[in-house]
Amino acid sequence: MKGFSEKIETVQEYYFSAKLREVNQMIADGKPVINLGIGSPDLAPDKRVIEALKNTAENPQAHGYQSYQGIPELRIAIAEFYKREYGVSLQPDKEILPLMGSKEGIMHLSMTFLNSGDEVLIPNPGYPTYASVTNLLGAKPVFYTIDLSKKGRPDLESLEESDLSKVKLMWVNFPHMPTGATGSEQILQELVAFAKKYEIVLLSDNPYSHILTKTPMSILAIPGANEVAMELNSLSKTFNMPGWRIGMLAGRADWLQKVLKVKSNMDSGMFLGLQKGAIAALNLGKTWFEDLDELYQNRRKLVWKLADKLGLSYSQESAGLFVWCKVPEGKTAEEIVDYLLYEKNIFVTPGKIFGSEGEDQIRISLCMPEFKILEAINRIKP
Repeated sequence: MKGFSEKIETVQEYYFSAKLREVNQMIADGKPVINLGIGSPDLAPDKRVIEALKNTAENPQAHGYQSYQGIPELRIAIAEFYKREYGVSLQPDKEILPLMGSKEGIMHLSMTFLNSGDEVLIPNPGYPTYASVTNLLGAKPVFYTIDLSKKGRPDLESLEESDLSKVKLMWVNFPHMPTGATGSEQILQELVAFAKKYEIVLLSDNPYSHILTKTPMSILAIPGANEVAMELNSLSKTFNMPGWRIGMLAGRADWLQKVLKVKSNMDSGMFLGLQKGAIAALNLGKTWFEDLDELYQNRRKLVWKLADKLGLSYSQESAGLFVWCKVPEGKTAEEIVDYLLYEKNIFVTPGKIFGSEGEDQIRISLCMPEFKILEAINRIKP
């Protein structure tokens, strides 16, 4: 045995992969842990989605290999979804690539564009996978801050003062995870102009666009974005299907073909039943989103009460599946996280795992029934 890849030393095991082992062991030991840490929807998909999966699985002809690009009906359903929800016109056969979850898309896109030594702009705080994949490929993460008082606007002025000659990719994410910053059309316009000016590929990660948002946004709706931007999206959060692993990539046809070269060497197509279920989900009406919005609004109000009881501060102008909280003066996020887990059996996420800007922050998930959030509130003394 001649050793492991040096690149494996540039990353750590994903936080939730390790932490959930501990949480699950606590539960196995009889601890009544309430998991408010992870953003995995606890709700079921619509019955029509499950029925589509079931009907397909019962067909003996449905279990063979599928196209690397997904069946035409799925790509058409994605195109119709983008037109209906974002006002974006896409060519189903050229500008859409179904994925086995958008997380794999982060790897595929990075492998498609990056060489060793290239630089990647990554939000701080932000989704840890952006940096992990960048490091695994021998590229360099360059972190940029966002202004939460301005809907999460990146500090483009500071970036313009730095050397951007080696920057090839820029990750953006609105509604932003973990902070819930909503972004705006103006911010997206500025980002497109910035990417054009510095010849940067703009990668929009957009899985939360229908969670507690008034108007879902896609960067591809911005004039000129089709020249510099691609977008990842997902059915996990929007349609309660995280374990199904169904995502999509949309954008420039020539770039998408390059991504397909990578993807086709990584998997053998998505099970037909999952694709049929995805089609059913994408065709759900407005009432699906309205009902989901009402449910998460009610849960968020309870999480705000929990935060108040803990002396945490937060913005009520946020979106997505989480509440981003600042710890009070004199305390650290780690102290509060450990207190909640080991003394109150409540699991929340320390903000530091999302970057240095999350050092004094805590993220609380909305993916728990109201009665469980109420129980967590009741475990905290007044």
